[in-house]
Amino acid sequence: MRRADRLFQLVQLVRGRRLSTGEWLAARLEVSLRTVYRDIADLQAQGVPIEGEAGVGYRMGAGFELPPLMFSQSEAKALVACVRLAQGRLDPELAASAEHALHKIMGALPAAARAAAESLVLHAPASTVDASTRERLGVLRLATESRRKVRLQYQDLQGAASERTVRPLGCFFWDAVWTLAAWCEVRQDFRNFRVDRIVALEALDGPFRDEAGRTLADLLRLECG
Repeated sequence: MRRADRLFQLVQLVRGRRLSTGEWLAARLEVSLRTVYRDIADLQAQGVPIEGEAGVGYRMGAGFELPPLMFSQSEAKALVACVRLAQGRLDPELAASAEHALHKIMGALPAAARAAAESLVLHAPASTVDASTRERLGVLRLATESRRKVRLQYQDLQGAASERTVRPLGCFFWDAVWTLAAWCEVRQDFRNFRVDRIVALEALDGPFRDEAGRTLADLLRLECG
């Protein structure tokens, strides 16, 4: 990789995260930690507002902008593939936004890259996610983003019905089904719910605050051991 390309990628990596350690940047760029430190120092000397220090981490200062990005043919193909695979599995609003974003990107591509992306011979079969599940996904996504509790009526695999009030933490797709990871106020523990088994749901008023031991990060730590 040319040094100019590496510096550009380094800026993109730092911009994309709240805090990036030198070790993480070195691994992503496949260079030594010393090279990362030197590149960051050079960027700072050129006026790029990268904040932080060695041993702590780096972040991009406010107000920094780059010129519009251009994509290679391989990158454009990857974007098309992602939208094709995901579109039938997302909630309607997010699926429409993905298509609109892709159209904007394709419209800005050079003719050769656009033609290569549009001719990609990769297609996704019809989704097994039914329309009602996709609608529920939209409600759950918005509730998760706005930190609103959800009251749901649920039917488990044995047909037993229950009503829960939960803190939605995230939705996960498992090839055939979506599940909701949540903190259950009834059980006072983490629970996973199949979205297609939610009979009814309602987002409640008022946001909840993250509490230690009840966040998605806590759940992932438990599941990963």
